[in-house]
Amino acid sequence: MAALRSAVFVLWLTATVIPWALAVLLISLFAKGDTVYWACAGWLRLAIHSARLICGVQWRIQGMQHLPSQADRRSAVILLPKHQSTWETFAFPALMSHPLAYVFKRELLYVPFFGWAMARMDMIHIDRSKRAEAWAKVAAQGKRLAAQGNWVIMFPEGTRTARGQKGEYKTGGTRLAIETGVPVVPIAATSARCWPRKSFLLRPGVVDISIGRPIAPQGREAGELMREVESWIESEMQRLDPEAYPQTQAGARRAAAAPPPAGAMQA
Repeated sequence: MAALRSAVFVLWLTATVIPWALAVLLISLFAKGDTVYWACAGWLRLAIHSARLICGVQWRIQGMQHLPSQADRRSAVILLPKHQSTWETFAFPALMSHPLAYVFKRELLYVPFFGWAMARMDMIHIDRSKRAEAWAKVAAQGKRLAAQGNWVIMFPEGTRTARGQKGEYKTGGTRLAIETGVPVVPIAATSARCWPRKSFLLRPGVVDISIGRPIAPQGREAGELMREVESWIESEMQRLDPEAYPQTQAGARRAAAAPPPAGAMQA
């Protein structure tokens, strides 16, 4: 049944993205900026609600109060989320109150219709093969977007990781925070529970999203700041999805059950 529902969902996405992208391209002839962004976000909102209705993929969010309110349009943050699936790339623009600017590989712009619409938004697309040039572009455009009050979003692991796994956390997001003076916000998301990476087989369930408190970059070093982000995200992932981390949970239970070392005080 999950396979059938997933097939229906993919067909629905394909059928709706073509006219929606064409409409965005038409709108972009007469408007730009937020107007084009929210037009694109409308399809992403349709996508996650369709996943909920067709495949039973629901979500719950905690920590939204840690982000600037919709009325506070000029306050920028840099979002640093856990990346497990396509789901969060669709969901964050649909759920957040401010326009987001993804940092993404430019090859996505060549995806028919979807990529063409992305190209009309004010985001940061980079050539990963040219690292110095890519960073210069991220720094320059990140400063400009932050000054506008847009939220830059970067996946610190760079690519999607399997459920229960951890990739290498790269410092691009924290370097940008130090360059701009904009706080970083760590985000944990258990999307692989319902939509695994490199798969279009969606399973019913709940995606938990936990938004951490903003961390100011002033006086910090990029690597040390990213280690704090990594520690928070990975600890929160274990709390939200303990089934995905059986070894960690078993280790915690063994530690709790172990007798205290000689000389230790007991309450």
